[in-house]
Amino acid sequence: MTLIETPVAPAERKTVSSQVNGTVKREQQPDLRPAEWKGYEKVLFRFFFVYFLVQAVPLDWKYYRDIFSLDWSSLHFSNFFYLARYTPRFFSEVPELADWFVVAVIALIGTITWGIVDSKSKEYNNLYYWLRVVLRYRLAVALLAYGFIKFFPLQMPYPSISNLNTNYGDIEAWKLFSMSTGIVPGYESFLGLVELLAALLLLYRKTASIGAFIVLPYTGNVVMSNLAYEGGEYVYALVLVTFALFLVAFDAARLITLTSLEKPTAPNRFNPVLKEGWQKNGRLILKSAFVLVFVVFYGYKTYAGSRNDVYHYPQTPGLADASGIYNVKEFRINNNVLPYSPTDAVRWKDVVFEKWATLSIRANRPVTLTAALTEEIFLDDEKRTYELSGSAGRHYYSYEIDAANKTLTLQNRNKNYVSDRLVLHYDRPDANTIILSGIDQHKDTLYVVLERIDKKYLLEEAAKGGRRRGLKL
Repeated sequence: MTLIETPVAPAERKTVSSQVNGTVKREQQPDLRPAEWKGYEKVLFRFFFVYFLVQAVPLDWKYYRDIFSLDWSSLHFSNFFYLARYTPRFFSEVPELADWFVVAVIALIGTITWGIVDSKSKEYNNLYYWLRVVLRYRLAVALLAYGFIKFFPLQMPYPSISNLNTNYGDIEAWKLFSMSTGIVPGYESFLGLVELLAALLLLYRKTASIGAFIVLPYTGNVVMSNLAYEGGEYVYALVLVTFALFLVAFDAARLITLTSLEKPTAPNRFNPVLKEGWQKNGRLILKSAFVLVFVVFYGYKTYAGSRNDVYHYPQTPGLADASGIYNVKEFRINNNVLPYSPTDAVRWKDVVFEKWATLSIRANRPVTLTAALTEEIFLDDEKRTYELSGSAGRHYYSYEIDAANKTLTLQNRNKNYVSDRLVLHYDRPDANTIILSGIDQHKDTLYVVLERIDKKYLLEEAAKGGRRRGLKL
């Protein structure tokens, strides 16, 4: 496989003689040989070639172990998401800027070794082309991974009832950002569409620079948002920005000359020449397989997930027809009635039953927060902690229902309170009342009467009539 670059500088043209009707004519023809690179250009290329190859291509054997251990008969879109989100990590499960230092050291060692072994090469046009191919597809697969879970609004879900009934000051910045986007699913889908568009443009050589250019402001904003709202994805997003910068740099000088200096500009003349049949067929097969897997199949799986499984929230159904917020009408502990008090650390203030098997209790008891700063897609309900992560003011419990004995077994979902477990009997004298009685985590007896509040939410009421119509709560 060779690469052709034309034309070269006029100084490198060669003179060709020809004879027509006895007259000798001399004319210059372009020399199609690639121009020789300067010494510093070769050194810089060697460094960036090794650096970006280590950043983009999975070299960890565990990555391939995970691929072969997949259950291919029941693939979930999360499998493709994690395959696409690979980045080298040397210190923790979350990418750190320190990882870049390690990669840079590896690249420096590779640059020195390469320079010693290969001191005769005059240019690296072929390698430069294929490095851009690797980065184009690596960047595209990352954008597809996040683009689809935004386009089918999954990444930032609509707030749960408990979240809607949590004081603003009790919610961490990253959770506020997530919920503020989640309440506008149309906008979230638009953000996903931008990522998908950029990814598709990257798949074609003629439009790759446009796709990479879109990534710079878009993913750059993701970096700044994560820094401003204390999210945990800024390092990975910054990696993608560096990929895009490297791709844009290839056409940057031509773009500046054409648009800013308004001078004639020679187009990109790099063209891969595939001489063998297996090379042409292999290229077509690999590209088709990429589109089939990461665009068609992953897109379909994500769509199916958006219809059947909002992965941030548990899927186990909760108590039938119980979802909503309940006022604590009566609260007894060890048969002693505790009247309402805004400062009482024992008495409950209100209780929320979700559609799934989670209830949350608002009380003055302190809460040690849990964080979910990186995007994770869990299949097990017990690992789906988005509803409680980054939120204080409420204690969240998953529960198991024993319908025969009318018993709820509650377990605090916060990993910092594993001993917080309650076994409560429930009665439902009418559709809006739930009576809980039993033993709490301190072995005290509880008797709680809950009365459902017919609460209206501004988001839902505004959606019914539209923003331009009058609204009355």
